Formats: sequence, C-alpha cells, structure tokens
Amino acid sequence: MSKISEDLAEMKKKLGEYVNKGRVIGFHEVRKEPVIAVTPDKSKIKPLRKMKSCDVHFMAVDCSTRTLKRANNWGIYLFRTAYALVRRRDVHWDYEERIHTVVGDAYVRRKILQDVRLNLESEIALRLVRDAGESNYLLLDGASYFGGERKFWVELYEKCKEEGLKLLTISKQSPMLHDEKGRDLMAATCMLSPSYPLWVYYPVKPANIHEHQYGDVSMVKLSGESPRIFRCDIMEYLRNCEITELLSPLTFVSEDPRCLGYPVTLWLAHDFSTPSDSMLLHYHDQVEETLASAGLLNVLRVEELSCSFPDELHGVKHPFQREWIEHV
Repeated sequence: MSKISEDLAEMKKKLGEYVNKGRVIGFHEVRKEPVIAVTPDKSKIKPLRKMKSCDVHFMAVDCSTRTLKRANNWGIYLFRTAYALVRRRDVHWDYEERIHTVVGDAYVRRKILQDVRLNLESEIALRLVRDAGESNYLLLDGASYFGGERKFWVELYEKCKEEGLKLLTISKQSPMLHDEKGRDLMAATCMLSPSYPLWVYYPVKPANIHEHQYGDVSMVKLSGESPRIFRCDIMEYLRNCEITELLSPLTFVSEDPRCLGYPVTLWLAHDFSTPSDSMLLHYHDQVEETLASAGLLNVLRVEELSCSFPDELHGVKHPFQREWIEHV
C-alpha cells in the first residue's frame, strides 16, 4: 500500500469516528514560540565578506500545506515536502507528498499542521544528511527549536553535529523578535547599522537547549542590493567557527533576482514545494472518491457547505484556490 493510500485510509478512519462520535473538546494543548525582546547593540554588528565565487554545497528543505477540503470541525490537507541541492549553478531537487486529516477547530488544526510540517521536514532533512557526501550546509526554514511538539527533530541536530555539517535555520519572517519597546527588532537594528552593505548581528540571544532553542539567534543582511534582513540561527556547536566566515558563503547564493537577499537554495525548496492546481484537483477527486465509497461524503459535504459560503462569495470553488496554510 502506498503512503497516499495509507493517508486516505487514515482520513476515512478519523472522519468516520468524527461522524459517529463527534469532536473531542480540549484535547490539544497549544503553546506559542516565546517573544525575544532585546535592546539593539551596535557593537554586535559585524561586516560579512561578499563572495563572488564559492564551491560550497548547500542543501535546503521546505514544506507547503494546501487545503483540499475543510469544514468548521475538520480539514483534509496536502503536504508537499521538497528539497534542493545547490552547488554553483547545479541544482538537484525532489519532493514527497502526503495527505493528512485533522479533526478539531481551526485554531487547533493550525497547530497540529505545524507539527506535521516540521516532522516531514525533519524526516527529509535527516535522510539528506545521511546521504550528504560532500555537502557543507543544511538550511532549514524557521527557528532553531528542536525536540517536542512543533519543533524539528533532535536526532536531526545530533546527526548534523556528528557529520560536521553547518546547520542554519533561516526564517522568512520573525514576528517574535522585538526591541525593548516592543517594535520590530530587525527594523530597529537596521536603523542602527553602520555603512556595511552586508552584515551579521550576533548574537541576539544565545542558544538555550533547556528551552529547546539549539541555536544562537542572529540577524543577517546578505545582499547590498536588498534591504531585507533575516533571522538566522547558528547552531550551538558552531560557536568555535569564525561567525563572519561561516556566514559569508551565504552571500554567494543570495543574489538571485527572484529572491534577492535570501538564499536561493531555500527559495528553490520553497518553490518546488508548490503543487500545481491540476495535482490539487487530482488529490481532491481521490479524497471525494474515498469518502463516497465509505458512505461519508454526503454528510461531510453538508458540513463543508456550512463554512464555505464566504469563499463562494469570492468565486472560490475549492479552498486551495484561496487559502494557503504554509508556515503555521
């Protein structure tokens, strides 16, 4: 039986129990990432060296989530986890797809989906590390939280440390980084930064494994042509490296015009994780056929209709045409 077949069987089981028994209330505990609030310190900003040539092998993993069907108390989602391997101008990539069914209100579902995504990314990344060969860097999308719910796997961290791989986590956005007045820390730091076109602010906050934070939180500006700044967590075991030399190779892969200032390896992993509309329709039809064969489709369609009217007012037939749950 394929993984998708297993997923569809699990979907049928979960929604069959939901139809027959209803939704269990208050089962999932939801916690959020803690806010990091600091006073910007100009002395922590160091220049990075712009590298025009770099024979470094970068790996990156990312995962997207698209909604196939949803109602007020359940949702069926397609996860597509992709990886990209980049060395100079050579790119290799692949992806895996899974369907997950989640019973619960929208808030609970959002947190469960985040946990599923990080598990899938950790699984693919660990497989890459085991087969890494000459790879030098592994880039993950997000923050350096490992171990437990809604975190990367500790096993992945330990394997990277064992192999001497340079593991960095880079976030597309960092709403939890604040200055002492509660403002956006990146914007506040940018106003303080000297005339360096490329720089690192290190550290914002040292790693604290007891809080599941395995990396030193830093901020990086990787292109002189882009104003964008990103959170970059540097794993605790890399502290003995010269930080500016560790991060300077990222400048070589951050000049692609499609994602100026952001490592193209991560951008490619993100791009490859995007399923086509035709593929989403294919999985949508598979889901409906499976539910129909189990005698569940009609009752679940009524529930689906009870929450889809706002979408219909916007001319949206399927939730994936409007809703994109990506990094929840």
